[in-house]
Amino acid sequence: MLINEVSKIANLTKKAIEYYTEQKLVLPAILDNGYRDFSENDVERLKKISVFRKLGLSTGEIKAVLADETNNTLQKISVQKELNVQREQVKKSIIDKLSYGQSYAEINAELKAIEQNATVTEKLLEAFPGYYGRFICLHFARFLNEPITTAEQQSAYAEIIAFLDNVPSLNFPKELQSFLIKSTKHISTENICNIIENTKESIENPDRFLSENKEVLEQYLAYKQSEEFKNSPAYKIQAMLKEFNSTSGYYDVFIPAMKKLSASYAEYYEQMEVANEKLLSQYPDIAKLNK
Repeated sequence: MLINEVSKIANLTKKAIEYYTEQKLVLPAILDNGYRDFSENDVERLKKISVFRKLGLSTGEIKAVLADETNNTLQKISVQKELNVQREQVKKSIIDKLSYGQSYAEINAELKAIEQNATVTEKLLEAFPGYYGRFICLHFARFLNEPITTAEQQSAYAEIIAFLDNVPSLNFPKELQSFLIKSTKHISTENICNIIENTKESIENPDRFLSENKEVLEQYLAYKQSEEFKNSPAYKIQAMLKEFNSTSGYYDVFIPAMKKLSASYAEYYEQMEVANEKLLSQYPDIAKLNK
């Protein structure tokens, strides 16, 4: 069909359609008379492009999304937009501080922290695949808004950047990759944020968490020790992640550097250690699972 008809069906201007064609987001056939001939697939593609544009995606992002059948690109964009929202909230608080008379030198330090946050979180998202990358990116983002004021922090930041630039690829076998995509594709950015917040609350008050979730924990631990779990794709993925983290420098380089860079992460890490000790004291069998 010709562009006039496509314009009506897709509810797009002819200029918009021509632009998307020039950007190679849609590739209509060319008739002998030089007119573009749009197929039904082209029209459906244009409808999707229109939705993505209304959501604020760039043409480059749209091209990547349309080329990705796994939806991983869309999930990463969702995380990036969540991080942008968080940064805008921090910027708003900085404007408030300016209005109350805080010095521009202090404000500049906070703005630099936002830039450093963006650098680290983007590299985390690129370094680790799929759901794992989305989770750790959002997990660590909340600890990266502190200005760097000491030589130790600056050195730790440089270590983190070097680690993320050189960390080896984490490649799952095709069958495990398919399982991971299928089992996590319905987990939204909001779901991940809720999981992170619930984990934070459980670590801050481990006694209450253990008391309120005793039955669930016992069922979970029983399943983790079952042959069903040990033969499952989830077990294989967990084992691969544990091996990767042990050999890539994640535990030996990245985590120690994060503790030096961020006082809030160092505090969180200590709380996590205390919570883990309490868990092990009540459920000794879990120690066997963690070795």
